[in-house]
Amino acid sequence: MDMRQLRYFLAIANERQITRAAKHLNMEQPPLSRQLKLMEQELGVILFDRNGKQLQLTQAGELLRQRAITLMDQFNETITYVQEVGEGVQGVLSIGVVVSCISLLPPAIRLFNEKYPQVTFKIQEGDHYQLGELLENRDLELIVSRLPFQSDLQSQHYSILPLPSDPFVAVVPSEWCTDPNQRTMTLQELARYPFLTLKTDRTTGMHNRVFHEFKQHDLEPRIICECSSVAITVSLVASGIGVAILPKSVMNTFASPHLKQITIADVEFQSEVGIVWLRDRHLSKSARHFMEIFV
Repeated sequence: MDMRQLRYFLAIANERQITRAAKHLNMEQPPLSRQLKLMEQELGVILFDRNGKQLQLTQAGELLRQRAITLMDQFNETITYVQEVGEGVQGVLSIGVVVSCISLLPPAIRLFNEKYPQVTFKIQEGDHYQLGELLENRDLELIVSRLPFQSDLQSQHYSILPLPSDPFVAVVPSEWCTDPNQRTMTLQELARYPFLTLKTDRTTGMHNRVFHEFKQHDLEPRIICECSSVAITVSLVASGIGVAILPKSVMNTFASPHLKQITIADVEFQSEVGIVWLRDRHLSKSARHFMEIFV
């Protein structure tokens, strides 16, 4: 069995009909049917149940489909790697980013573009789980994210390049600051205000990090809202609903005259940031050069 036959098999598995698969492959139906029969004869197994109008993968067929996807990805990545050797870097670099890290991208992309103007970017925003799925499906090469990175895959499937940590700051409605010269607040002072926290049913890393600090100081702020995104959190703070503790760099993206950024006086804790990629995946030359921008 060769890569051409695997490509035929995947087309049939995706379309569930020989006719549609042949059309997708720009070939006639009879040669494709013969190739499928040859594969089954070579393997000594039935790959599809042929009852009804649509083909259904057998257990053996499903196993081959999963392995074939991995093999085709590795094959295509190998071709890309070979083509890049000795050539100028070009193509499309697909990057995922969580909203709270968006402000880290513009300076990096600007520097990268000066060095490698032939590379274009495709940028996808989402939470850890959404981006993790895109990474696993190889729709993304890299993710710029808060750490720890939480997804459906176990952590050992990822490699991570740590980036400089980002200090947490208090974000309060400007109208609540009676002293325009106030630059700091203590955790105890912050705990007296209604609190907004960044948390979903699946992503709790930043929430846990912030409230660990409150617990260490025997404080328990009153949470009035759990927000699914940074944009929602900042919008509610600007509307005078409550206060929040967010990474300092977030305010580069969501600056507003209705918000005031205040240093937390009695504790210095950091939000960890990193670039995440699949451990077993070959990274394109453009992806590797992009990470070098941050080092």
